Amino acid sequence: MSSERDPGFSTLAIHAGAQPDPSTGARATPIYQTTSYVFDDVDHAAALFNLETFGNIYTRIGNPTQAVLEERVAALEGGTAGLAVASGHAAQHLIFHTLLETGDEFIAGRQLYGGSINQFNVSFKKCDWNVVWADADDPSSFEAALTDKTRAIFIESLANPGGVVIDIEAIAKVAKQAGVPLIVDNTIATPYLCRPIEHGADIVVHSLTKFLGGHGNSIGGMIVDCGTFDWLASGKYPTLSEPCESYHGIRLAETFGTFAFAIACRVLGLRDLGPCIAPMNAFLILTGIETLPLRMQRHSDTALQVARWLEQHDKVAWVSYAGLDGNRYKTLAEKYCPKGAGALFTFGLKGGYDAGVSLVSHVELFSHLANIGDTRSLIIHPASTTHRQLSDEQRALAGAGDDVVRLSIGLEDPDDIIADLDQALANA
Repeated sequence: MSSERDPGFSTLAIHAGAQPDPSTGARATPIYQTTSYVFDDVDHAAALFNLETFGNIYTRIGNPTQAVLEERVAALEGGTAGLAVASGHAAQHLIFHTLLETGDEFIAGRQLYGGSINQFNVSFKKCDWNVVWADADDPSSFEAALTDKTRAIFIESLANPGGVVIDIEAIAKVAKQAGVPLIVDNTIATPYLCRPIEHGADIVVHSLTKFLGGHGNSIGGMIVDCGTFDWLASGKYPTLSEPCESYHGIRLAETFGTFAFAIACRVLGLRDLGPCIAPMNAFLILTGIETLPLRMQRHSDTALQVARWLEQHDKVAWVSYAGLDGNRYKTLAEKYCPKGAGALFTFGLKGGYDAGVSLVSHVELFSHLANIGDTRSLIIHPASTTHRQLSDEQRALAGAGDDVVRLSIGLEDPDDIIADLDQALANA
């Protein structure tokens, strides 16, 4: 392949960040199962600890297997740098640890994964980081929520669990005018279906546990620095713009430029808080990413087929899938996710809460569990599980009302998936 040619998405998914192992010639990226690394000499060690050169010090801060994963996801998203950590929640924690001081605020679209809602509402309060909720269906609500304490805006590209497609460009415009970064959780869409950086995102976050890993065997999270935000412009982000006492007074934004945010998350947040990803998990997720384009297309194609079938079922009150004709998000899906609307969607049962509980008890092929993004088809009743910590009003606003069932469509034969739903609905 010519060096002047930009590789395609599938090529990047297999090759980005990876080279044959220089010691053994191993083609697959090895699992570097080690805690620490030998320095060349005292000067080399000093340069590493002073951030004057890049290299390995300690696996809590970085690991060669992890480094390939970081470069690969950053390449797929079109960002400048990545940081892989222990989970999606850990990634969110490090992002806000880097952005916020005590008393600061951030705005989040309320159409979010229930665990994120709880993290923002409850756990972050202990740090005096304060969330202000907006309606992701109404970009003007973000503008109305802005204050002089606002330091970021957070949304999902495809919102969990309701299949909501967010107008990223409209919300990015609000963030840009306010001089704050836009953070986009791209877990459900993955960069195969949507690249938020192309629509104004400054930071992208993933739960690698889901579709990027794709096989339900390992937990991880990723922060992608898009390299698009000027951290020196306003003085709102002292962690990046002010002299850093941990590193002899260097200003991270000046020293590292377009990948300063990823560096700050690593050398301050990851170093001191410690949510590092296991080398084995980084390896398994890397392996999963190699088939990401094939899997996401199959997920999306089958999900559309299943959603169309459910629309016609007499026990189903409604189906929320952006790929369906007549869905309120169809136009946005065609703009932001032109290859397909993803694997995740919800539908409502006419029998309400009890019917939802009964349905998940009668499936056979589907697995009833609290995860998404597996090769296997998964089902859950959010009101009784993932969103049960929320109030009735919060559940309804998040798209997780009593009648809602969430599906994550896997890679099985579509006819087998439909047959399992058919028998479960008949027996529920």
